[in-house]
Amino acid sequence: MTGVSGSTRAFFSFPEVLDPARHRDYNAWHQFDHRPENLALPGVAHGDRWVRTPECRDASAVDLDPGLGAAHYVAMYWFREPARASIEEWRELGTTTLELGRRPELAWTRRRHTGLYRPLEGLVSPRVPVSPGALPYRPHRGVVLEVLRAEEPAGPGAAAAFEGHRADVMAALGRPGVAGAWTFGSRDPSGASPDGSTRITITWCEDDPCVVAESLPDPLTDSHLRTVLRTPLLSIRPHEWDWFDAAEGQ
Repeated sequence: MTGVSGSTRAFFSFPEVLDPARHRDYNAWHQFDHRPENLALPGVAHGDRWVRTPECRDASAVDLDPGLGAAHYVAMYWFREPARASIEEWRELGTTTLELGRRPELAWTRRRHTGLYRPLEGLVSPRVPVSPGALPYRPHRGVVLEVLRAEEPAGPGAAAAFEGHRADVMAALGRPGVAGAWTFGSRDPSGASPDGSTRITITWCEDDPCVVAESLPDPLTDSHLRTVLRTPLLSIRPHEWDWFDAAEGQ
């Protein structure tokens, strides 16, 4: 197995910073405390985080879910096998850092959606030499995030819609600036059984994600599988956290 290709669980979080003056505090805590501790865990194969800047919000093709749409950031972690033990270890770290007084962001952030997902398939552009398992480690300028909802994920209509969505993801691989993509299906909180009502696709971008997003196939409006959010997100560099400074000054 290469990189994340053997992972059977990934975690997504959609944080919203409630106080515009705390974005720099949030990024400093996450980048220099929270994320390094998570990545140091033996059970964490990889983790990343992106920002939904005002420009990204304006470039969103679909924004129908108020909870997801309120988020300023998206974070994800991939877990090594055995996934259950890795997730327990990761959750224990969260409890320990809280008890040590190292969770200041809890006072001024909100996460309306968090969840465990099953990585379903990774694909790379013919131009990209790395494997799908190495794609998340590859430097990139950002991603395009798409969240889809299936009303009856086990039904025949959803099966056809899933097939159509996969065809769209494969078609996107030939678009300029697209390095590759992974698709994820939601799982119940215990990870014991499938859920599948929510699907997430992450498309890694070599060019400006706001530009790449405009070239992707149209969002799905199928009654069996519907896009509720499609937005570009930018990669985050240390100390380059000025995206929301204008809002702070209002």
